[in-house]
Amino acid sequence: MRPAWFISVVALAAVLAACSSATERPGTGVPPSPKRIVVLSGGMTGDLFALGATVVATDTRVLGVTNDEHGFPPQWSAAATAQGTVGLPGVDELSTEAVAAARPDLILGGGQGITGVQAEANYDKLARIAPTVLIPRTVTSWQEQLRLLAEAIGRADRVPALLRAYDDKLASVRAAVNPPPGPFAVILSISGSQPCLVPADAQLPELLRRLGFTPDDVWRKAGNPPKYGTGDSFTMSPELLSQAADAPTAFVIRLTGRTVAELAADPLYARLPAFRDHQVTELPASSYRLDYDGALRTLDLIGGTFR
Repeated sequence: MRPAWFISVVALAAVLAACSSATERPGTGVPPSPKRIVVLSGGMTGDLFALGATVVATDTRVLGVTNDEHGFPPQWSAAATAQGTVGLPGVDELSTEAVAAARPDLILGGGQGITGVQAEANYDKLARIAPTVLIPRTVTSWQEQLRLLAEAIGRADRVPALLRAYDDKLASVRAAVNPPPGPFAVILSISGSQPCLVPADAQLPELLRRLGFTPDDVWRKAGNPPKYGTGDSFTMSPELLSQAADAPTAFVIRLTGRTVAELAADPLYARLPAFRDHQVTELPASSYRLDYDGALRTLDLIGGTFR
């Protein structure tokens, strides 16, 4: 027979998947104030530190980010080091043995990327270790991810202040920046021969839109190709790049591919208006799939570049 907390967490996961909202806490099992949280996605860990949570072990992989000498992404390395957080093995298969060794009272995972896929595939094993809550892969807004994580750990009361701080910074940056005329495109630098762009409805273009920038409809210009994963990127044939990314301004995020200088030396990119006229701004990988800290840092970068 499955323990009561297993059934409760399955019910919570169903609620999350159905409406992307943790509207109520399970009656048993999930601690109201967890003290030993294990996080299965490095893209969630920064949010948990922002919420004041105690993370005993975490996945350390954040797409495109190089970990520092402590083995953590730089944006939350100090918090992890201060708490004595242990990094989980970053391998192709999720190690449930490493999760169990951390003696968690709550396991959090799911969300976008390979770590979400791994957590879903191992849900039954994880739920036998400790109460397990998975954020649905359909949640692509960092604000919604923050809110769901806060609900899961009983700290929903902290979310309004964090969001107010973000909105205040956004308003301040918007008042200070001078967006360039015309639309912009966001280019992801990834390995492989096919160019990769970010559609206008993804997180980063939406943040820039709120600052007064104009995202170009690059997906339509590319002929509405299939979107990757959760819909925040797509690839196309090289022949279509000049058609899809003809905006006068471009932002480039290097994930697994070439630097901006290397792209600029490639005739395929060199003939794009933004590269030709030197209107290309490089942003860090943490600006792609934003968390709370990544959103604040991106605002600072845009404010400093376009002031």
